[in-house]
Amino acid sequence: MEKKIKLTILDSETVTKGDVSLDGITALADSKVLGFTPNDEVASAIGDADAVICNKCLITEEVFAACPNLKYVGLFATGYNNIDLDAADRRGAVVCNVPAYSTYAVAQHTFALMLDYYSRAAEYQQDTAEGGWIDYKLFSRFYIPTSELYGRTLGIVGYGDIGSRVGEIGRAFGMKVITHTRTPARVTDGTETVSLEELLSRSDVVSLHCPLTADNEKMINADTLRLMKPEALLINTARGGLIDEAALAEALDEGVIAAAKLDALTLEPMRADCPLYGAKNCGITPHIAWAPIETRVRLLREVAENLRAWIDGTPRNVVNMKRKV
Repeated sequence: MEKKIKLTILDSETVTKGDVSLDGITALADSKVLGFTPNDEVASAIGDADAVICNKCLITEEVFAACPNLKYVGLFATGYNNIDLDAADRRGAVVCNVPAYSTYAVAQHTFALMLDYYSRAAEYQQDTAEGGWIDYKLFSRFYIPTSELYGRTLGIVGYGDIGSRVGEIGRAFGMKVITHTRTPARVTDGTETVSLEELLSRSDVVSLHCPLTADNEKMINADTLRLMKPEALLINTARGGLIDEAALAEALDEGVIAAAKLDALTLEPMRADCPLYGAKNCGITPHIAWAPIETRVRLLREVAENLRAWIDGTPRNVVNMKRKV
């Protein structure tokens, strides 16, 4: 019987707390599973393993140099900015991600944040739980202002799988949807494509759904925030680095825009000195848009299939494009 490859999983706690199983992955290899690995211990944790799977651990040139057997890097994620792809190419290692697994979950969370702002259901539930409606003189206690999504303009920055799904849901609410995308030719559902400046100036809700690149880092900054409507809501379920957090905090505190709802920050986990910690009208969730249980089951199934395909000599979802596979 052919000997199984050696696999190290570096940060299993980023995808499961025991509620979803890693068995589909670990059955494929002689596996060592670690819940969390500090970056300065990654190389020693991998050791002589042939393959590694991680979420956010850094796999650097130094790690590849210290782990000469390493020929496969699998990701519990779509993003792969934590992997040195050039080093992987030089070492002959394949890097594989999982695209599009979280589309439905992230689109859902986007609207959870949007509805939290416009419908205020959580605040009304809290008020009722505290007795605010008991023996109230009227049948309806609508003291917190709410608003409809119908008729509002939703500006979507990035119109890939997630952005287009958000647009579909927005139209179901009766919103006018516009988008700014680097690939306007791929927008085939009739959505109007505009410049970023026009999108910011026209939108009641601006929702970010683009990858973070060197070209768009801090695309939401002091200058672009001033283009937005004072009543506008900014939502980010993409990457924190798309926003200049100090500029956003200042804009919120000064009323340049009405509110922000964020599921990603530049530095994660959140630091106590994050400029947005305590900013006015800023709601933050701890990077959970991708994390429903069904989404994580789908993710782990695809991670297992990526590993299986590599073992079989037919790697899939390869992201280090310099390699011919």
